[in-house]
Amino acid sequence: MRIVLSTLLLSIVPLMADFYPPTVKSSVSGINQKNIVLKQGFPAKGMSAVVMHRYGKDLRAITSYMRYDGSKQGTLINNEPIDHGDLPTVKPKVRVGDQVIGGYLYKNILLLAPDANTYAKIIKSADKNWIHPDIFAMFLAKEGDQIPTQENLQKFANEYQVGLIYIVQRGKGVLYDPISKRYVSQKALTGLPAKGQFPFYMRLGKIDSGWFSREKKGEYYSSIGNLK
Repeated sequence: MRIVLSTLLLSIVPLMADFYPPTVKSSVSGINQKNIVLKQGFPAKGMSAVVMHRYGKDLRAITSYMRYDGSKQGTLINNEPIDHGDLPTVKPKVRVGDQVIGGYLYKNILLLAPDANTYAKIIKSADKNWIHPDIFAMFLAKEGDQIPTQENLQKFANEYQVGLIYIVQRGKGVLYDPISKRYVSQKALTGLPAKGQFPFYMRLGKIDSGWFSREKKGEYYSSIGNLK
């Protein structure tokens, strides 16, 4: 019995771990305008990555961002890199040999869930740096936005160093990369509520801007499943 159980556990763990793509390292082996060839591919299509250039023996800096398209192919994407002040400008920004980190900051995850119970179950299921949706709600209020969009999620991710957005949709959980604007993973979920708090679960009853309140009308699953 012990042998059977051990074998079963070993077979289950990799499947569970695959839902969260790991952070991986590669390097640029070729470049043609915005098209990048990697030395090694990534675990999942759609993953974003940072391209890092070496300025000296112990100094590297992010110069560009890219989206992984499968095999060893990638595409440079628009996302403002971190300002490194007085570091010398690299021209071209991406060179053969530059280091590439796929799934940069993927351990930092914002969770958007329909209710408190679902939220609690998910954050207990994985050891991640979970970003509470209250922070995102206050960010949206400051931006004057009512619901999550591709643009405000990207801006939030850059400002708060978020790597992934875990979104609970109807019957499933998906991982959305706000930098590449692609879904990178999904799995079935059971026991979800028929309806959810709109626009997503948060502890805040109301924000001063008036955008969020428990009386606000809307349908969680419809809005969260249709990012634009």
